[in-house]
Amino acid sequence: MIMNTEALRSEGRRLPVRKISIFCHTNRGPLAIEPLKAQMVVYCRWLALKKRQGLRESGSVMISFDLEIFDKSQWRGAYIVGGSVRDLLLGRTPLDFDIAVPGNVKRFAKRLAAQMNGHLVEMGKEEHMIYRVVVDKKIFDFSPVNGGSIEEDLKNRDFTINAMAYDFSSQDIIDCVGGMQDLDNKNIRMVSGSVFERDPVRLIRAYRLGATLECAIDSRTIATIKKDAGLISNSAGERIRTELFKILETPESRSWILQMADSGLLFTVFPELAALKACTQNRYHRFDVFEHTLRAFHHLEKILNNPGDYLAVLSGVPTQWTDKNRAVLLKYAMLLHDIGKPRARTADPHGNIHFYGHGKKSADMAKEINQRLKLSNHDSEYTDFIVRKHIRPIFLFIARQQNKISRKAITRFFMKCGTRAPDLLLHALADICGKGDENDERNAAFIDFCRKMITHYYSDFRPQRAKPPLITGTDLIKTFGLKPSPLFKKILTNLEEARLSGSIRNKSEAEAWIRHFLARNKA
Repeated sequence: MIMNTEALRSEGRRLPVRKISIFCHTNRGPLAIEPLKAQMVVYCRWLALKKRQGLRESGSVMISFDLEIFDKSQWRGAYIVGGSVRDLLLGRTPLDFDIAVPGNVKRFAKRLAAQMNGHLVEMGKEEHMIYRVVVDKKIFDFSPVNGGSIEEDLKNRDFTINAMAYDFSSQDIIDCVGGMQDLDNKNIRMVSGSVFERDPVRLIRAYRLGATLECAIDSRTIATIKKDAGLISNSAGERIRTELFKILETPESRSWILQMADSGLLFTVFPELAALKACTQNRYHRFDVFEHTLRAFHHLEKILNNPGDYLAVLSGVPTQWTDKNRAVLLKYAMLLHDIGKPRARTADPHGNIHFYGHGKKSADMAKEINQRLKLSNHDSEYTDFIVRKHIRPIFLFIARQQNKISRKAITRFFMKCGTRAPDLLLHALADICGKGDENDERNAAFIDFCRKMITHYYSDFRPQRAKPPLITGTDLIKTFGLKPSPLFKKILTNLEEARLSGSIRNKSEAEAWIRHFLARNKA
């Protein structure tokens, strides 16, 4: 069946949905199914306000609900609010819905949980309680309408595109701050000048919304961010990290990091980065440490977006960089990889600049930042590894230039780094590109070295590593009469290193190697 409402009225702030179409589907196609027994799919075509040019029709949204749950008489005064409405208007189906209700919030939440066979969870303190209903993969968060009306509630939210509501009862979209206009114009605008004072994490959320929705932040909002940037230190570290990592998930995050730097917000989130701007480097670098960091970040992001364009071996081959969290952590590590340089900077009598031990200093400082932002143990350890070891590929390269590197040394590098070896090499490649002169003979040779190492990892080392070992602990016990001890690990590790480097090819050679090893150690 199809239900129609009147067309959108541009003169009001309550904007009724123009058309609601209800379809019931089975595996044999559309059928007339009793509405009370069917899960309905509701397609709402909406009309957005276009700047001073009347109305234009935009895309469609899909809400999958049993319509009886949202009966007008039962849900009078209840509203879908905030980002849920924004996403619906953008044609996205939210995984979570924020619902503001008057009166007894728990009663509304219990009703939904009962009718949809969901699970009710109480969250927060008593005076700020949120009731969460989890239904399959969807989340419904119930909270009270703040203030005397829904309009007052919306006027106390963060940005206009998040300050709209959908009235279950009247089926109106309520927009009292121009959110639909800003959404249509791809504009991030604060609802009022005090939004950041009420919740400082909104400072970085402005950039997250801009990055994820591909919108621009309006000039008055940017001016207020500059004024209030210092307030971010009052926000919980995990909330800052969540917003930051969502920015880093986007393919063009560098431009938003730059904008954060321009407003000063980046340096209140990471005070350690401020000293990089005045830290000049040696003759191998064209830029100060901060400019170098941003350029290296840019090269890293370009490679992560299209790894096959830079490394032929990766064309069509899934890598760990397709994991969003891993790519985010690699970008995050790039931001912090040289923060220890100002503390490590020295000059010799000839005026040459050195940064001895800056990898360790940077990693120690990054560890403090990770604690401040409440990173998980796994994410903190990964970041520490990349920052602390980011010089290691350069040492390998120098050894190769001096003809002092063996196949076994390369194998040992891959074994010690494990699955993080390509990450470390990719970081090193982007780091060198950030120096500013990729055509320099030394830099070009290092870039080529990193590419060959990554290619070797994926085409040779990883396939070999996936094969079963030639000798196991059981073999050491049965064939050689050894008892489990620390010697086991030493034998198996060295043997695996020899197999992966190609010096041992079969089990008989492995057994001969073990006999020689035991005889040598016995002697």
